[in-house]
Amino acid sequence: MMTYKSDWTETKRRLTALWNRERLERPCISVTAPQPVENPSPAPVPEPADDEARWLDPDYRVALMRRTLESTWWGGESIPGMTPMAGWVVCLGGTPRFAPTTIWFETRPVDFDRPSPFRHDPNSPWMARLRKLLLALCAEAGRDGFLVGAAGGLPANDLLAMLMGTQEFLLALVDHPDWMAEAILTGARDQAQAVTELKTLIRQAGHEFWYGQTGWMSFWAPQPYSGMQSDVSCMLSPEQYGRFVLPELELFAEIHGPLWYHLDGGDAKQHLLRLLSLPFLRVLQYTPAPFEPPNGPAHLEMYRRAQRAGKIVHIEVPAEHVEPLVRELDPALLMLQTRAPSRADGERLLDQCVRWARTAKSEFR
Repeated sequence: MMTYKSDWTETKRRLTALWNRERLERPCISVTAPQPVENPSPAPVPEPADDEARWLDPDYRVALMRRTLESTWWGGESIPGMTPMAGWVVCLGGTPRFAPTTIWFETRPVDFDRPSPFRHDPNSPWMARLRKLLLALCAEAGRDGFLVGAAGGLPANDLLAMLMGTQEFLLALVDHPDWMAEAILTGARDQAQAVTELKTLIRQAGHEFWYGQTGWMSFWAPQPYSGMQSDVSCMLSPEQYGRFVLPELELFAEIHGPLWYHLDGGDAKQHLLRLLSLPFLRVLQYTPAPFEPPNGPAHLEMYRRAQRAGKIVHIEVPAEHVEPLVRELDPALLMLQTRAPSRADGERLLDQCVRWARTAKSEFR
């Protein structure tokens, strides 16, 4: 049992069934809602000294995590926990710049007559601070109080686009393709090694949930897996995707297990068929671009196509769009994620999902 989720054993059972493509009485759905704090922690959440502290200060992050956990109802297959964005400081030698809502990086020029300078430094001050933060979160969580996701930074393809600057990155793919292919794959090996180190750190701290992700898009599986993406792929041709991105996906799948993949926006859909053909792709998550309709019925055909390929679809969706997805998609390959105004509303939504699943398409019953 998790401290903040008394039904964690049942949640694990249901998420294991999803991973194994087994049909239950309703699809898996993560529902969170605000709830009053009955016995609030006496210590207030300290104000971070600056934006760097906002992401890396253990006292602030632990206090904020505690307050978030206490003030949230974790319903359905929701997962209490945190995967800190501070993991972005695993950045292949880059210099992070901290903002109130994100972390960016300074760009740097590249000499294509020399080996790639984008290499992981396990002894960097950023790694030291990240380790300290993860250990503080593990100490707060104990063995199984909540999930501390293994933070491992961005994939090398997206990271190099940020470190070089997007325009320079794209030009280099054309002008120096061999150098770029090697730089991305070398960076991917370094990032995979860093992820291994951080997972080992969490395991050695005695934390049961030493892998998985929570926070932005929460997902748990009964075996280790890799959370991957390529946001820059919206600007790549299918041929470039195959040369510069696919080897990184193959590498992570080999080292860290099947892929949970974040597909970002309509321009990246050009790679959908290639992704669905990958045997190691287990879960597809799609985020519509700002100019597209929000997640829900407008994207049903894409989700049907993914499910026909045997992939689980993980969909963050407004509560009002849950019903058509439950009725139209295969519950054995469906993970929904939403937020309700209150616990009562969330519990009502879970009950409704059972009824909607009973009247779903006949092939899904």
